[in-house]
Amino acid sequence: MPERRPGPRADAPAEPLDKVYGRRRGRPLRVNKSRLVETLLPRLRIPRPGRGDRVDPRTLFDPPPAECWLEVGFGGGEHLAWQAARNPGIGLIGCEPFVNGVASLLDHVEREGLDARVRILDDDARPLLDALPDASIGRCFVLFPDPWPKARHAERRFIGPANLPRLSRILSDGAELRLASDDPRLIPWMLWHVWRHPDFEWLARGPGDWRERPSDWPETRYEQKAREAGRRPVFLRFRRRPR
Repeated sequence: MPERRPGPRADAPAEPLDKVYGRRRGRPLRVNKSRLVETLLPRLRIPRPGRGDRVDPRTLFDPPPAECWLEVGFGGGEHLAWQAARNPGIGLIGCEPFVNGVASLLDHVEREGLDARVRILDDDARPLLDALPDASIGRCFVLFPDPWPKARHAERRFIGPANLPRLSRILSDGAELRLASDDPRLIPWMLWHVWRHPDFEWLARGPGDWRERPSDWPETRYEQKAREAGRRPVFLRFRRRPR
């Protein structure tokens, strides 16, 4: 759907980034979610880094966690909130430009008391990836990203040649990169690009390893919709090789 792009921001990069996400707003927010965007989001928000900025992820939390995990495009936030609730020693950073998804995560955070363990960049993830130190992220999730199905838009797919070096740099040795999709065009694209990257090792040893989610990987609304529509999701786990 065509959308009106916002004007340039003071902290925007000098050169525009190619777009890798869709619309920023959906249906009008209900009263409670609007309240959360106005009151809770400012406490959890990570300002979009400018060119040359550096962001130590552990300093975003008080107290600093033992390790930080990152989810790029967290959708409705149910996966990120689930991980935060069950991993009290981990700081969860979520990037999502879609306002309605951010509001949904904020609802999870408030109801489950997760505000000390969750931080949010409600913008493009790539400036943050560029600002993070080497080997600073212990796990990264990219679940059901936009498949950009048209051939002329394929280079906008988040998992690909442009962003894998970013992910490789910020992931610590042995860290997991977890991907999921139900799109028959995107699945082989992601698998091919990550599999051929020298810094990543595919952890699958048999078909069950990509057909079934691990026990520490909850179902999301996107997976539910895929199954209801008769599409089979695929779950891919990669390990960052030692430097």
